[in-house]
This record gives sequence, C-alpha cells and structure tokens, in this order.
Amino acid sequence: MSKPIMLVCLLVILIVTSQFEWRQPLVDLDAPTTISQKQQQISDREESVKEKIIISQERHIQKLNELVRSLQLQLLQCKGDNGTQNATKSFHSDKHFIEVERKQIFQG
Repeated sequence: MSKPIMLVCLLVILIVTSQFEWRQPLVDLDAPTTISQKQQQISDREESVKEKIIISQERHIQKLNELVRSLQLQLLQCKGDNGTQNATKSFHSDKHFIEVERKQIFQG
C-alpha cells in the first residue's frame, strides 16, 4: 500500500472513532434524563394506583358504616318490640294473677 492510501485510511478511521467518542457522552447525558422521566412516570403511576386503592377503601368503609347504622336501627327496633312484648306479657300475667287472687278470695 502506498503512503497516501494508508494515510487516508488512518484518517477515516480516526474520524469515525472520534465521532463515535463524541456521540457517546451525548447519549450518556440524555440517558439520565430519560431514566428520571421513566422513574417519574413510574412514581406517578404508583401514586395513581395508591389513590385508587384509598378511594376504594373509603367506599368500602362508607358501605360498612351504612350497614352498622342499619343494624343498630334493627337492634333498636328489636329492643322496642321485645320491650312491647315483655310489657304485654307482664300485663297478661298480672291480669291472670289478679284473676287467680279474686277466685281465691271468692272461694275462701
């Protein structure tokens, strides 16, 4: 090979390798930005999922509170019905007791 051809080849190789080395840092400078953007997107998605979970849990809590109120009302109604039944039974037993005493008084 002649010297001029050899010099041209070396010059081309030098230019190609220097271009590659120059571009490498530029890619590295962009990479952290891309990584941080991806991390930001991931954290945004995580926050969104957490918010959805919290909203879902709040809905469940509201439903449970409504069920508790409903059960408390039913319990109060049952206590009221039970009190009425007890009062009615007490009235009937008192009435029966009075009748038995009257019969004993009239028989005695």
